[in-house]
Amino acid sequence: METHNAPDTSINATEWFLSGQINESEGIRRLKIPALPCDVGRRSDAAVSIPSNAVSKTHAEFFSIDGKLCVRDSGSTNGTFVNGQRILDYMPLEEGDLIQFATIVFRLSSGRNHTEGHTLHEDSCDRALAMMQFDRLMNDGGLVPFFQPIVEVGDKKTIGYEILGRSRLFGLKTPAEMFSAASKLNLEAELSRVMRIHGVQLCSQLPRDLDIYLNTHPTELAREGLYDSLVALRESAPDLRITLEIHEAAITNPGLIIQLRERLADLDMKLAFDDFGVGRARLVELSEVRPDVVKFDMKLTRDIHRATEKRKEVVALIAKMVNDLGILSLAEGVETIESHEILRNMNFSLAQGFYYGKPSPIGVWLPSATLPGTKTGPFPEGGDTDAESPQDR
Repeated sequence: METHNAPDTSINATEWFLSGQINESEGIRRLKIPALPCDVGRRSDAAVSIPSNAVSKTHAEFFSIDGKLCVRDSGSTNGTFVNGQRILDYMPLEEGDLIQFATIVFRLSSGRNHTEGHTLHEDSCDRALAMMQFDRLMNDGGLVPFFQPIVEVGDKKTIGYEILGRSRLFGLKTPAEMFSAASKLNLEAELSRVMRIHGVQLCSQLPRDLDIYLNTHPTELAREGLYDSLVALRESAPDLRITLEIHEAAITNPGLIIQLRERLADLDMKLAFDDFGVGRARLVELSEVRPDVVKFDMKLTRDIHRATEKRKEVVALIAKMVNDLGILSLAEGVETIESHEILRNMNFSLAQGFYYGKPSPIGVWLPSATLPGTKTGPFPEGGDTDAESPQDR
């Protein structure tokens, strides 16, 4: 690409802004590009300062050519990218371009098109930013496994944990956002597999007599690779007590699930049906497949103490049928002691929800972190009653 020795200064640089997340623990910053030319780097005195160790002290430079805003790399260690393409010389820029300095991604916008009500998440370009963040999620340690306790209803004793995926990366904070980004790359199964691997790697810190519940994505059941990933998982944790969760919609294919159950038995893993009771699953399929655990959808069990008597009768009847089949019944979404008591009277075997503990990093659940007098973690008497939506699980 042709190099110009004398950049002009006709463009009004004060109209241009960079919007992005510099630190995973904070929100979106909006940085103004000052008068051109201006340098970009880690130094505090840089015209555009990006305080990240991945960014070089003198990383890149903004300038203008023929009234066009441009960026060039200044010999940085980790590179400068525009819309995913690494810059070898310089690159003219357009509004909405994604500019990446090392691992830090920004969207370019102009002041004339900025409105106070606009947020980075609301723009079509933001979806592209989320895609670049997804690469950080998968390859740069952005994925953070959270653990939520599963308890015996009778005495509230913690018998295991469900591993849930979380992230502080902008646009990918919830599982729903992560899997939405993954779907655009056809990588839902890969994301699900990576979540399991990262979670299991942390389980060595937990007591060995606990059950660990791992999730699957529905796409995994229709593709090759799930079983091989479970074999590798078992080899990495030969003594871990693993229960694999599948969505209740898959129960409508009993042949597939029976085959999966047999393979799980070969790996000394158990099977759980997740979100049971509000979809297409029927009790006849349940009797044919016989999972080890049935997790009742929180739409059935949350705030059960406020439900109508008819709804309570239905939930109690299904729980009895599950128990009579020799399957453990697990109530999800338990948030209050009142709900807990009703579910205990319905003879639910296990339960999970904010009343027993919110999804948290593993350090919260290690023995040294347990609060005095508690059995299940930091929310033993009433918990956190903030609503837990399915996309937050």
